[in-house]
Amino acid sequence: MIRIREIDHLVLRVRDIDAMRRFYCEVLGAEHVAWRPKFGMSHLRLGRSMIDLITFDGPLGKGGGAAAGREGRNLDHFCFRVEPFDQEAIVAHLKTCGVEVGEIRPRYGAEGNGVSIYLTDPEGNRVELKGPSDGKDPPGEFSR
Repeated sequence: MIRIREIDHLVLRVRDIDAMRRFYCEVLGAEHVAWRPKFGMSHLRLGRSMIDLITFDGPLGKGGGAAAGREGRNLDHFCFRVEPFDQEAIVAHLKTCGVEVGEIRPRYGAEGNGVSIYLTDPEGNRVELKGPSDGKDPPGEFSR
């Protein structure tokens, strides 16, 4: 049996790698680890996880077809667990960076139910920033 502990990395195919790198580094605090021109790839570290940005028309990205846009995406959203989670400070920071803040409400995630904030990166990918959770099952109907 395979037991998944957490997301190791996520790969996003992107149109403008510089704008995306700035967003994830300057707005969300990622650390740029490496640029690998041979692959058209930037590695970014966020906590214990990584995001790899690859150009959609580069050596690795070409296999995925057309770039995602308003009409189609490569994924619905992804979520980062934020610690510490100071909602007011996070919202203020996002607004200072010119990022539109989406709906803020409790949502179910890997650690249970907890408040999270939705936002969108420069290429339309939805990102969820999640705070501490209660460790309980999702509200409403639930089956295992």
